[in-house]
Amino acid sequence: MLPAYKKLIDDAQLKKAATKKLFEKLKKQKPKDLDRVTNELHDQAFEHIDCLQCANCCKTTGPLLKNKDIERLAAHFKLKPSIFTEKYLRIDEDGDFVFKAMPCPFLGIDNYCSVYESKPAACANYPHTQQREQLKKLKITYYNSMICPAVAEVVDGLLKKYNP
Repeated sequence: MLPAYKKLIDDAQLKKAATKKLFEKLKKQKPKDLDRVTNELHDQAFEHIDCLQCANCCKTTGPLLKNKDIERLAAHFKLKPSIFTEKYLRIDEDGDFVFKAMPCPFLGIDNYCSVYESKPAACANYPHTQQREQLKKLKITYYNSMICPAVAEVVDGLLKKYNP
């Protein structure tokens, strides 16, 4: 991971209390522009943050795999879903399918995803700051800010916008 990316994540750790306080305030105030602001901050962050220089999400945080994800990945490898599940997955404490170990078994040394065309929906939607209904995603955004440098930057922008 690039030092600048690590600094963004480290800074997010230091701002945990302020972020939590802001997100509680946003839940109460329900600002009408939150989706637009978050999406704009997302776009700005990804103008200069390159996932292939980081891949911290793939190294540290496994996605929840739904049945459709398992079927798609199994087909990618020409395996039965039950064989794919046995080989790569476990059930976590919440009863969800997750990878047996991290980093992701499909992450290459070059940070490329070897199953990119068949990746789980959770991976395709990550880091969720580009979606609608950001008010409902504040909890995941809080956690992702300490994993993803782009989300850390988005949260920093939210702190500046809504907590001047």
